[in-house]
Amino acid sequence: MTSRKIDVVVAGLVCLDIIPAVREGKSMNQFFIPGKLIEVGGATIATGGAVSNTGLALHRLGISTCLMGKVGNDDFGRIILDALNRVDTALTEEMIISEGEQTSYSIVLSIPGVDRIFLHCPGANATYQASNIDTARVAGARLFHFGYPPHIRQMYRNGGQNLAELMSLIKSLGVATSLDMAMPDPDTESGQIDWKELLQLTLPHVDMYLPSLEETLFMLRRPYYEELQRQAGDGEILPFVQESVISEVAEQLLGMGCGMVVLKLGESGLYLRTGTRQRVQDIGNHLVSDVEQWADRQLWVPCYETVVKGTTGAGDCTIAGFLAGMLKGLVPETTMMHAVAVGAYCVEGIDATSGVVPWGQVEKRVREKGKRLPLRQIPVGWQLQDQHDLWIGPNDKRTV
Repeated sequence: MTSRKIDVVVAGLVCLDIIPAVREGKSMNQFFIPGKLIEVGGATIATGGAVSNTGLALHRLGISTCLMGKVGNDDFGRIILDALNRVDTALTEEMIISEGEQTSYSIVLSIPGVDRIFLHCPGANATYQASNIDTARVAGARLFHFGYPPHIRQMYRNGGQNLAELMSLIKSLGVATSLDMAMPDPDTESGQIDWKELLQLTLPHVDMYLPSLEETLFMLRRPYYEELQRQAGDGEILPFVQESVISEVAEQLLGMGCGMVVLKLGESGLYLRTGTRQRVQDIGNHLVSDVEQWADRQLWVPCYETVVKGTTGAGDCTIAGFLAGMLKGLVPETTMMHAVAVGAYCVEGIDATSGVVPWGQVEKRVREKGKRLPLRQIPVGWQLQDQHDLWIGPNDKRTV
């Protein structure tokens, strides 16, 4: 094992993604019918989960990255480790191999016109715990990113006490902390806990909180989320969510104590709300060099218009772009622009990370200012900033 200098430790869930090709013309109501055989194309087999997706994307962007995921000593585990080693043998140095446990895997159904469906086995992630993390190694990094606690049982049990203690410990080391979520399964233990209470316990120790809007609505406004889901129908993308609701939940999350909230809005882009000057200044390792630029901001950036081959990992790679921008000292506007550019590269590949390119190419795409997807709403009171192709909100200190 080497003692190479690292910028980011990415910990949490890792799994093997098995993605069968589903041709155009297949509809949601053709699936999951007893006795029915559905012909699909060849399968893409790739590493998945936050550790692999965000971690490999950061590595591809030129950020020195350490991965701390947990796999079993089985065929799936060896496939994951071999895949990581083919990218860079240093990426497996801190991976945990657990005897007698099964490696986590997901079967990802990407049905044209329908949001992805995951058949997920938690495997070794179910026993992942804080003691698996080498805190001495983390202490030498600038940033610690943890992903997918809703699928890591030890992190959400007991009201999330373990997750809160882990993030508190890392923050006490002076390292910047970031946290990504995943959608809980409503029919399992993860779907029954009080996520609002867990977030209130955890977010004071989180500098950057980066969930999706859907996950946030499930955790903070579940009746509202379930009504939207009922309106959408099985397998369909949630209907239009008012900007006022997006802003309200972002403010609610900030009020719970995190330094900034980055909401992934799917094809509607990326939303940023940051905390006060004092809270932004408290972000670990002086990650934010220009506090005045980052404090009290409210930004919304649309996605690039592109040919989508697959959406697996799009949110994780967008997060990687955002974190890379912060590590490189960019201002909020350009950080957001680079984040959605990385997300665009991701969806241009069939799996989670093969489409991600070096940082220089991302910068070139941002400079070229490609066509954007239209927002599903023109946010009331927001101002369009043509220079960066983004919107500045009414609560941004530059507009109030």
